[in-house]
Amino acid sequence: MSPAHPETWPVLVAKDTLEPQLYRDFKDLAAAAEESDGNPPLSEQTLLTLRPGALPSGGPGYAGSGDIAGHSVLALALYAVDDDSRPSSAQDLAGLAVVIEEGDGSGVLEVAVHPSYRNQGVADRLIRTLESERGFTGLTAWSHGNHEAAAALAVRYGYRPVRELWKMRLTTATAELPEAPMPDRVALRAFVPGQDEGAWLAANRAAFSHHHEQGNLTRADLEARMAEDWFDPAGFLLAEDPTGKLLGFHWTKIHPRSGKHPAMGEVYVVGVTPEAQGMGLGKALTVAGIRYLQEKGLHAVMLYTDADNLPAVSLYRRLGFSRWDVDVMYGPVPPA
Repeated sequence: MSPAHPETWPVLVAKDTLEPQLYRDFKDLAAAAEESDGNPPLSEQTLLTLRPGALPSGGPGYAGSGDIAGHSVLALALYAVDDDSRPSSAQDLAGLAVVIEEGDGSGVLEVAVHPSYRNQGVADRLIRTLESERGFTGLTAWSHGNHEAAAALAVRYGYRPVRELWKMRLTTATAELPEAPMPDRVALRAFVPGQDEGAWLAANRAAFSHHHEQGNLTRADLEARMAEDWFDPAGFLLAEDPTGKLLGFHWTKIHPRSGKHPAMGEVYVVGVTPEAQGMGLGKALTVAGIRYLQEKGLHAVMLYTDADNLPAVSLYRRLGFSRWDVDVMYGPVPPA
């Protein structure tokens, strides 16, 4: 017996806390979508925030030690069923919508539809449910890979592109990286868990004071990433002056092989504190991290950068990176 139309399927609504089984269902759907599309449908921050226990019972803005501070979650899950029975893990998760909300009432929406249930109105059903549950006030929405269906959905609901995040890629086998030594009296070493968290958070805030997402990372955000399987302190490079003061860093990441997609390195984040600007440290750190990934036997390295960050785009192009894909953020069209 085939499932009924999405209009009759049940939508499960979760606020602030996802049960472990629902979280696993979300991760399974995200993995299926990524395997089909080549792009993860949910950002890393979203998946970290959705983890059971990431948002304690204190709710939005709660500052407990396990908290992804300042965030709250609204999650919608649409299950494909044959009748009116309650959703369970035995039934298929056809689509999901997640809003990660800030304390100021703004929020970021991401929607994912399982490849087996596309072109059936699943995303529309989720968006209409979201509209009745929360409304669209203060919402922006990411489209990872900017698929045509997502662009069409944005137009239908009065949204337009407001930000482009480029994915750039370097084939390391053919890359000719320039010589980029560390500035005089600057030493490079690996991050030491249990020792460097505080100094790195301070340097990150200083380096990204202009960047809301990166500059506002908390200790809980950092520890959540350190708890991930991919974390390797050997690839988290720190640049220090002779007194041990942290001047900059290059945190690399290795994405393991997944299905038909080979393992790939990532320039995860490169930062230089204001006092160390103009020394050539950013270029030196970038090259050092790429060489580290090359030594790991990876044949490609990718990174994300805002399309309007012209100095960064120019540097990466000089290093041999080219635009590979794009994530687009959509926001409401202002009244005429």
